[in-house]
Amino acid sequence: MSESPTPAQQSHRRKRSLSRRGMIASGGAVAAGAALTPMVFAATDSDEPDNSASASGDSGTTPEKFPATRTEAATGTGEATTAFAASYVGVRWSGAKDGAAIRLGHGDWQTLTSGCTAVEDGGSALVAAGNATAYEVKAPSDIDGVRSLAIDTTDGPDRTYRVPSEPTRVRGVRYLSRPAWGADESKRFKPDGTINSPETYYPLQVITVHHTATPNNDPDPAATVRAMYEMHAITNDWGDIGYHFLIDEAGNVYEGRYSGDDGIPAFNPAGDLVTAFHSVGYNSGALGIALIGNLDQQAPTDAAKASLVRLIKVISRFKGLDPEARVTYTNPVNGTKKDTNTVGGHRDYFDTECPGQVMYDLLAEVRAAAARR
Repeated sequence: MSESPTPAQQSHRRKRSLSRRGMIASGGAVAAGAALTPMVFAATDSDEPDNSASASGDSGTTPEKFPATRTEAATGTGEATTAFAASYVGVRWSGAKDGAAIRLGHGDWQTLTSGCTAVEDGGSALVAAGNATAYEVKAPSDIDGVRSLAIDTTDGPDRTYRVPSEPTRVRGVRYLSRPAWGADESKRFKPDGTINSPETYYPLQVITVHHTATPNNDPDPAATVRAMYEMHAITNDWGDIGYHFLIDEAGNVYEGRYSGDDGIPAFNPAGDLVTAFHSVGYNSGALGIALIGNLDQQAPTDAAKASLVRLIKVISRFKGLDPEARVTYTNPVNGTKKDTNTVGGHRDYFDTECPGQVMYDLLAEVRAAAARR
């Protein structure tokens, strides 16, 4: 039994098919298992003050404007033009895991690999487009079902979101709620109004660290989070962003996968973890944290690493986990078992470079720091 949604064509996105040579037309410290209330989840950590009343900011909300995400989708290989400057191009394909390639404008070809966004059949990649208005995709014969999506998350028409007026915190670790990074909640729903990926919850067992494999020195990480949301929710048909939390190079923490309207990021009031989409076959009961950037050859910034340690420490204390322990993860959906670390990397579960070699080599240090009292 699979625990992840199966990719499907999205009827609410414009697209046209074409031959491989044709033009792609644009279309558009709580005991394990204890109940976790918003007040408990926002309680102050011992080393950082917290003046917020609850995780969701009970003092009210403030209207803030974010650019609406604009997209133009296409199917097949060949050239595509867009009516706007694209921040990213997402590509999804079936068949072989590697071999597809893209070039932006008249630039060089880039070979596509799934990076962190692992899927069960084929691959999926999110490529920084640098405001390109044209791109071309090619693929060998063992790859088919190619779909692409040009994404603009910076220059679309403004949309107003109700953002918590006071800082939202996870026991002293400040985070940006979904409204605070401009999450368009309509993307979680199908055209008929039903939820694409209904929330399911299981006890937390392990924490998995990722990198997003997007460019470092990101000038607008919130816009990148919105692009990943579009790619994961729509192109990959997951119905939401794949991670529970994301961390940018400045150390800012972003709330990921929707978990309910109770003000508790990633968990329900009973203390169970919402299932996300960050590690195929090992999602249920596994919390995914992604560092924004590419950590294959570069270490995370000190700020990002510090936020990662604090977040792991807080969640581990809440749920009674030992960050340095070895455990047997058991998938509650299909019974799959895996001997692993409580805090591990994506590559521990799937054939991927994620979370990047440099970050993976730092995980022992992260585990030790998160376990320190």
